[in-house]
Amino acid sequence: MSSSKVLATTTGNDVKPIGKAMAKPGAKPTLKTVGKSASHKGASPGASDLLVHALDSLSARDATTLIDVAADIALVLDGGGVVREVRLSAEGPSREACAGWVGKPWVDIVTRESRDKVAALLDEARQGGAARWRHVNHPLQQGDDLAVMYAVARLGDGGPLVAIGRDMRSLAGLQQRLVDAQHALERDYWRLRSVETRFRLLFDMAGDPIVVIDAASARIVEANPAALEFYAVPERRLLGQIFPFGLPDKAHRELQSLMARVQASGRGDELRLRGGPGKGDLTADVRLLRHDDEQLLLVRLRRQDGGRGSGDAGRAQMLAQAVERLPDGLVLTDADGRVLSANPAFVNLLQLVSDEPMRGESLARWLGRPGVDLNVMLATLRQQGSVRLFATALRGEQGAEVEVEISGVSMPELDPPTLAFVVRHVGRRLSVASHTVKTAPRSVEQLAQLVGRMPLKDLVRESTDLIERLCIEAALQLTQNNRASAAEMLGLSRQSLYVKLRRFGMIDSGGSVEDD
Repeated sequence: MSSSKVLATTTGNDVKPIGKAMAKPGAKPTLKTVGKSASHKGASPGASDLLVHALDSLSARDATTLIDVAADIALVLDGGGVVREVRLSAEGPSREACAGWVGKPWVDIVTRESRDKVAALLDEARQGGAARWRHVNHPLQQGDDLAVMYAVARLGDGGPLVAIGRDMRSLAGLQQRLVDAQHALERDYWRLRSVETRFRLLFDMAGDPIVVIDAASARIVEANPAALEFYAVPERRLLGQIFPFGLPDKAHRELQSLMARVQASGRGDELRLRGGPGKGDLTADVRLLRHDDEQLLLVRLRRQDGGRGSGDAGRAQMLAQAVERLPDGLVLTDADGRVLSANPAFVNLLQLVSDEPMRGESLARWLGRPGVDLNVMLATLRQQGSVRLFATALRGEQGAEVEVEISGVSMPELDPPTLAFVVRHVGRRLSVASHTVKTAPRSVEQLAQLVGRMPLKDLVRESTDLIERLCIEAALQLTQNNRASAAEMLGLSRQSLYVKLRRFGMIDSGGSVEDD
C-alpha cells in the first residue's frame, strides 16, 4: 500500500529490518499448502510450491509493501515484546492515537483486560506456533478505546516479531449499533407491555358490555366481564359465538348492517337499538381495528338507562323496597333542604297521608327550632359531607311533637345534588325527666334544649328555678338532709325553704313538717 506511513522506528542489535528478515534464505513461513496448479503435478519431490518460491525471492521493500497491504497497523517488536516500529495504513488509526508507543512494552500500551491476550500472542510467536487472532484494546486519551484484531509472527530465526493488526472500530461501531437497537427493541417491548396492561385493565373495568369480533368470521374472540353479565353466559360459551346474538330480529339485522358498513368504510359509527326484555334500549358503537392482515371489530353496547345491568337494576329495586319498609324515616332533599321524596315512616311522623304535600317544602317547617336546626345541618353537610345523631324535635301537621335524632349525608355527584336524612324517633329512649323537661329542667343540657322552643322570658324563669333547685339540693346534701341547717346555709327562713321544697316536688305537699 503506497499510502502507508512509518510512525517511528528504533533499531537495536537484536532487531533486524523486516525486509532482510523475510528475505533470508532459511526463513520460511509455516504455511500449509491446500492445493497446487496442474503445472506442478510432475515436479520433483524437493521442489516447493509457488508461494514459497515467491517469498524466498522477496526483497525488503516488497516485504514491507506486503505487510502494509495486509495490515491496518503493524507493530515491529523485539524479543522482549518492546515496540520498535509502528506502521499505519491510510485507512488505519491516526498518528495521534499511536503517539508514544515506540520504545514501550506492548503490554503497557493496551487496556488491563487485554494484557493476558498480548502475553499469549507473544508466547505463541516465540514458540513458533500457529498465529491466532486476538481482540486487543488500546486506551485513548479521548473517546472510546482503539479496538484492534492482532496476529503475531516471527520473521526468520532470531528475527523480529511482527504484530499485524486490523482496525476493528468499524465493527465495534456496528456492534454498538446492534446493542443500541436491541435496547431500543426491549424498551419498545416493555412500553407495549405497559400499554397492553393498561388496555386490559380498562377493558375489564368498563361498565358497558364490550366484545372483540373477528371481522372475517364474525365470531367473538374476546369479551369483558360486563359482556358476560349482559349475556348471562360463561366465558367459554361466549367466545367463538357468532355475533350478534341474543337480540330481537330487527336489532340483530340493524347491528349486522352497521358492522358491515364500518368494515367497508373503516370509519366507526353507532346506532340505537331496542335490546328486548331485560336489556332495554341500547346504543351500539362499532370501531374497526387492524392488526397486520387481520381485521377486528370492537363493539360496545351502551345502555340508555345509564349503564345499569339487570343485576344492578335488581339490587336497586331491593334497596328501594327496603327503604320503603324501614321503621325509621328517610327524606331526600335538594341542596337547600327542600323535600324531594320521603318514605312512609317519615310521612307518618309528620301525620300526613303521603309525601305529595311536603314536596318542594323546606324541611325546616317541621323541625323543632325553625330556621336554626336545618341551617346547622346544612352547614355541617357542606363542610364534612355527613352529620350524625343531631338531636331535635319534629312537629307533625296535627300538632304532635316527637323527639328525634337525625343523621344525614350529602350526595353532590347526583343530578341535582341531593341530601339524604334518616330520622329516628327516640322518645321511647328518653328518661321521664326528658319528657317533663319543659316543666322542670334538671340540668343545663336540658335547659339548652329549650332554646328556640319558648320565649326568652320563660327561659329566664326556668333558669332561675333551675338554679334555686340545684342550690337547695346541694345544701341538703351538705347538711345530710338537715332542713334547718340547710335553710340557715341558704339564708332562708325554715318556712320559705319548705315552700320551695313543695314547689319543686322535693317533699309531699300534704306532708307534715318536722323540726330537724
